[in-house]
This record gives sequence, structure tokens and C-alpha cells, in this order.
Amino acid sequence: MPPDLYFALTLIVKMAITAGFVLAATITAERAGPLVGALVATLPLGAGPVYVFLALDHDAHFIAASAVNSLAVNTVNAIFALVYALLAQKRPLAISVPVALLVWFVLAWIVHEIHWTLLEALLVNVVVLGVCIPLARPLRHVRMPPFHAQWTDLAMRAALVALLVGITVTFSFQLGAGGSGILAVFPVILLSIMYILQRRVGGKPAAAVLANAPLGLVGFAGGALVLHFAAEPLGSAIGLALALTTSVGWSLVVLLARRHGVDV
Repeated sequence: MPPDLYFALTLIVKMAITAGFVLAATITAERAGPLVGALVATLPLGAGPVYVFLALDHDAHFIAASAVNSLAVNTVNAIFALVYALLAQKRPLAISVPVALLVWFVLAWIVHEIHWTLLEALLVNVVVLGVCIPLARPLRHVRMPPFHAQWTDLAMRAALVALLVGITVTFSFQLGAGGSGILAVFPVILLSIMYILQRRVGGKPAAAVLANAPLGLVGFAGGALVLHFAAEPLGSAIGLALALTTSVGWSLVVLLARRHGVDV
């Protein structure tokens, strides 16, 4: 098989698998309330498959280096979620989403221009998440009205995820480890939830999901940290598995804490 045809076919398969996986996960999340929705949405459902496909094309050092930039841009995702949650209280979709996206792109560009060390990325996460979580706390507790997503919503969501995978995998060699690490964690799931939920149930319920997102992103930060340390000595596959376990474990801890009345 010609190399170009092989690359095209494998890329299509990668995009389809990832889109299907994320689609199933987000549908489940949206029917379980703001907290569970946010915890599922902030799991590495989009970034994880992208990293798996990157690991097929790059060595463990590339993956470990990419994880540092993913850790740094995790703070951008937290700010992105908070900005939207604040705007969506009173502003329409046409304002809240574009403004939040503009903030994301500006901050992501700043992150890309900085040569991050692990310690710097970790300290920025501690500061930003430490600010965003308490600021978002008053917006988190809103009842989610029942709704049923239409096929057009599902198709849009699947297309966004597939496009992210396609761009990241195709241009990872040109982007390098830093650029790939940033693009891998573009908040495509959070963005799709914003777009769908605010149109369906209004700004405050949609904002409640995003207001819980900074809490979930603590687990993503832990996963990126584990991936950085584990990828080279243990291999990319084990590193990715440990990173996913870390993120899922944090989400379970948060759910158990809430069940016992602890508002973390």
C-alpha cells in the first residue's frame, strides 16, 4: 500500500475511534448532573487518545516533554472554564463562548512562547487552580433540566473531536513536543458542552458544569505530572495508563467527598 494512502486510512480510523469514544462519554456525562458532567469532561478523553496516537509516531522522550506543556496549558483550560461560567450567567451564547475562546487562544499563545520547566508548570497550576476553584464554587450548584440531544448536536461534537485528532497527529512533527502538548489539550469537550447545553437548557445550568471543571482539572494536572515522570523509564504505554488512572482516581475521590457532604 502506498505510504500516503496508508497514512490517510490510519488517520481516518484514529479520528473515528476517538470521536466515537468521546461522544459516548459526554452523552453519559450530560445526563448525570453538573459535577459528574464536569468530572467526565475533564478526564483525558480527548487528550488521551491523541497522546496514544502521538506515542505511535514518537518516542517516550517526546511524550514526556509534551506532558510539561499540557500541564502548563491545563491552567488555560481552567481560566477558560471560569470565564465562560461567569459570562454565561447573564450573557448569550454568542458572547460567552467567543469571549472565552479568545481568552483561551491568547493565553495558549503565551504558554507556547514560554519554555516551561516542570517546576514552573506545576507552580502555575497550583496558583491558577487555587484561585479558580473558590471563584467558581458559588456557580456550581444548579439543577440540570432534562433534555435530549439531537443528532445534529452529536454530529457536531464528533466532528470537533475528530478534527482535533487529525490536526494534532498530522502536524505533530512540525509542531514539536511543546506545540503538540498544547494542541492535545484544546478544550474541545468543554467547548461542545458549552455550545450544546446553553442552547438547550440555558446559561446557568451550562455554567454550572463549567464551574465544576477547574476541580476536575486538578486530576488532569496530576495525570500530566505522572505521564512526564513515567513515560521514559516505564514506556509511553504504561505512562499513559498511569496518567489515566491518576485522573480517574481524582474524580472518584471528589465524588466520594461530595457524597459524604464535603464541598471540595
